[in-house]
Amino acid sequence: MRRFFITRKAITMKRSFSLRIAIPAVMLALAACGEAPAANGQPAAVAQKNGTAPAEESAAAKIGAGVPAEVGNTIRATLEKNYADQNLKIESVATTPIKGIYEVVIPSAAGKTVAYTDETGAYMLVGDLIETKAGRSLTDERKEVLNAVDFNSLPFDKAITEVRGNGKLKVAVFSDPDCPFCKKLEHEFPKINNITIYNFMMPIPSLHPDAERKAVQIWCQKDRTAAWLKWMREGKQPAQVADCPNPVAETTALGGRFGFNGTPTLVFPNGKVQSGYAPMPHLQEAIEANQK
Repeated sequence: MRRFFITRKAITMKRSFSLRIAIPAVMLALAACGEAPAANGQPAAVAQKNGTAPAEESAAAKIGAGVPAEVGNTIRATLEKNYADQNLKIESVATTPIKGIYEVVIPSAAGKTVAYTDETGAYMLVGDLIETKAGRSLTDERKEVLNAVDFNSLPFDKAITEVRGNGKLKVAVFSDPDCPFCKKLEHEFPKINNITIYNFMMPIPSLHPDAERKAVQIWCQKDRTAAWLKWMREGKQPAQVADCPNPVAETTALGGRFGFNGTPTLVFPNGKVQSGYAPMPHLQEAIEANQK
């Protein structure tokens, strides 16, 4: 990720290497304020929306410009055969700046993974491809494009919204009411003026058993924004009220469709996504840099 972020990956993320090589492990849910809830597992229709092509569409894997059709098809066929037991599918094959090394995009419920292979698919690399002169991660840049979120399509009516000042800066946050890193992030927002924060609740019951109940209770308050801020920033629980129609299950599932594996996850207006807590001034720098 970009250098000015202190990401959850750097703090608490961990990967499972229980499978026989690294690439399928990259596609597993990662820990960000813990693991994503099992409820975020997606049926076929949801997975397709998130870019996970069903098996019958595998043959339509995109072959990028400059990739001989025979090479692209060989790479796809080899990888899908070698990982048939894990239902690995190749979305696309493209060239890289390194002669003889090709990029493959592998969709999953946890987002799109970028890996690299030779022209036969017999050997694969997982990790960052670095352009050394500028120190750029070409892998991160590709993943940002592949996993971008259409900010304007978010269901803002299902968010708890806080407007500070003129609200010009915008950010959406998928948050768990019992996630300690979400609360740390909430304590940074009062230091930023002229911002609109859209909080989409994404409780993780497997880690925080009471989080879903709290999320529903906060939503059902007369002033849900005030209730959210008092809980997240002051630790004051709202008064008990009757449950009401609420979007908590829907916003949790939405985070799952986007491949969000933990909280907090920030979505910027330009579509870029950042997982984890970032302190000031880095938080404000990131928000300002990713408006459009």
